[in-house]
Amino acid sequence: MMVNIHMILSLVVFVAVYWAISTEIINKAAAALLGGLVMVLMGVLDQESAYAHVDWNVIFLLIGMMIIMSITKRTGIFQYIAIKIAKLSRGEPIVILVALSLITAVVSAFLDNVTTVLIIIPITILIAVELGISPVPFVITLAIASNIGGTATLIGDPPNIMIGSAANLSFVDFIVTLSPVILIILVISSLMVILMFKKQLQVTNERKARVMNFDESKAIEDPVLLVKSMVVLGLVILAFLLHGVLNFEPSTIALTGAVLLIILSGAKELEHIFAEVEWTTIFFFFGLFIVVGALVEVGIMSMVSSWLLEVTKGNLKLTQYVILWVSSIVSAVVDNIPFVATMIPLIKDMGNQLGAEAIKPLWWALSLGACLGGNGTLIGASANVVSAGLSAKSGYPISFWDFTKIGAIFMFMSIIVSSLYIFVKF
Repeated sequence: MMVNIHMILSLVVFVAVYWAISTEIINKAAAALLGGLVMVLMGVLDQESAYAHVDWNVIFLLIGMMIIMSITKRTGIFQYIAIKIAKLSRGEPIVILVALSLITAVVSAFLDNVTTVLIIIPITILIAVELGISPVPFVITLAIASNIGGTATLIGDPPNIMIGSAANLSFVDFIVTLSPVILIILVISSLMVILMFKKQLQVTNERKARVMNFDESKAIEDPVLLVKSMVVLGLVILAFLLHGVLNFEPSTIALTGAVLLIILSGAKELEHIFAEVEWTTIFFFFGLFIVVGALVEVGIMSMVSSWLLEVTKGNLKLTQYVILWVSSIVSAVVDNIPFVATMIPLIKDMGNQLGAEAIKPLWWALSLGACLGGNGTLIGASANVVSAGLSAKSGYPISFWDFTKIGAIFMFMSIIVSSLYIFVKF
């Protein structure tokens, strides 16, 4: 493929946007939106193509779940759960952190990562605030755990849904093949969390005693709304699990749940509910989808994918490691969905020549690399951005480098473990 002016322009804009986000010279949402607009104004993308590259399923899933969480938190249920977990952990921050990270990973395997962090991060921030410590280590750790846990199943992360459909892999295939390595990674991650944060997360006995004296039953402020919220949330989660059978996108399910809960809550004025939506996060994704879409449109993502397969000269064993490592690094800096979308037809072509069974390890390498690579930077996965947005709204901003210097360590550990697992299993 010949390099043209649009390729050069899109790369320059992408690098500039990435630099602006990483240095935080301007707000990350403003940087992403400006980058998307520049791509259109320069003619790299036309307006229709720009909108076509926005993953509206992600956008409306986020809005729907944010509305549900906004209404649900008014019942006091998050405070109740926060106090309960803190008391069961005897007020020990590191125990709370490990317990919540494991819960997050398990829930993320059966819900999408974004929904999981929208449910668990507010609880976590409340616990940290009550203990008098910064919630930042908690938020970063839980975002990382959600990406790890989401890798284990067909429905845990969007790339897995795409791979499962393309390779005809079932829910059981994912569980059987990927859950063993994810369990190993979670155990190692828990040990790393203890080593990294134990000294940092120290609280006085007075703080612990204060938490132990809380009465969680008094936290519930609206029992009737709580029942309504739990019914709607339960139905939404059930619909997520059955979305393949129901043939509805997760965004449709989330928005349906949001509208239903708005009606059941009896809210007449909706401004205060919509004000709780993380609009900065929504517009950040909107702009970033267009910027990355430009790289897809001009053929840069296809060039990366083609090179990735050509450099191995048909050696399947080498190809699976190249796919694992390159997809993890690429997914750390751009959204993993367009990368996986460009890789799928190339792996399918190899399957036409070598047989579907022969290339199965390549699908698993792509899944592990794309999903676990999201931990590499703040913008590597949707869950990271949403978690940071929730933290900032609570008064605890997380910078690009705050996240990346921790996330990159977990990413490289995960990919090293995955490499060893692929070597042993395949």
